[in-house]
Amino acid sequence: MKIAVVGCGAVGSYYGARLCQAGLEVHFLLRSDYAVVRQNGVTIRSVQGDFHVQPACARTPGEIGTCDAVVVALKTTANSQFPKLLPPLVGPRTAVITLQNGLSNEEQLARLFPAEQILGGRCFVCLNRLEPGVIHHLAHGKVVLGEFQRPPQPRTHELAALLRRAKVPCEVTDNLGRTHWEKLVWNIPFNGLGVAGVAGYDALTSGHPSPVTRHALGLVLTTDKLLGDPRWEKLVRELMLEVIATANALGLNVSESQADKQIERTRLMDEYKASTLLDFERRQPLELEGMFLEPLRVAQKAGVPVPRLTALCEVLRQLDQTR
Repeated sequence: MKIAVVGCGAVGSYYGARLCQAGLEVHFLLRSDYAVVRQNGVTIRSVQGDFHVQPACARTPGEIGTCDAVVVALKTTANSQFPKLLPPLVGPRTAVITLQNGLSNEEQLARLFPAEQILGGRCFVCLNRLEPGVIHHLAHGKVVLGEFQRPPQPRTHELAALLRRAKVPCEVTDNLGRTHWEKLVWNIPFNGLGVAGVAGYDALTSGHPSPVTRHALGLVLTTDKLLGDPRWEKLVRELMLEVIATANALGLNVSESQADKQIERTRLMDEYKASTLLDFERRQPLELEGMFLEPLRVAQKAGVPVPRLTALCEVLRQLDQTR
């Protein structure tokens, strides 16, 4: 197979490198990292064993051309670039797979391509990009793969088998929507509080968060700090239960036990900075829309009380404006 990776940060580089290691023809579409990755390749420092690959590199999608599969791992803040980056890579039989966070990414792709070409994947993986072409894989790595607006197809299982061959644990889901909400159970508290925690505990629990200023900023919260303080762990759990209640109001049947499972898996990550916290520290735009604001709108439309998520979104909006 010929595969293009669009968005070669930590997630795109890691999974692209795994596919390259398995002997597939993998093309990385790169911008600022192009020269370094073309010369030095990609190095993965992994708890499962380090490895190095030399993927094909391109600056423009036209250099790559039509592929059998396109893996989209862009930050969702760059989704406006879909019309520019993706059409040269996509033919009538290309599978377009988004591994992005949050909701509505598949819907945005469906404005460009037929729905039956689109898949989504939920990644539960602990990664950091140390420098151009160097990724640190700390824990986990499973992908849950599903079709957009339809049940699994033969190609869904073929792609899952391909990922497993590339040493990526992969399962197929019969309900991609449920899978996205299960990921939000983790993303909303750990990505959100990792950043919003700088505003202080009171700002997130008072019900009426006061304006956040740089003078009020406190401690950024890695996963170990969020789970090492009973107050913050309680807030993590409350946010998780609000997300689960919203998913169940949509008829997605997400068990409340997801909260306990995800908290326990997160303890294995130790001092991990979630992606939104890294974006905040780098003064980059935060992935607010799909990961926080759209779930909030869905909850409000469904009539689900979500006071913790409401306060979190308000604090994140303010912090994003202070970048």
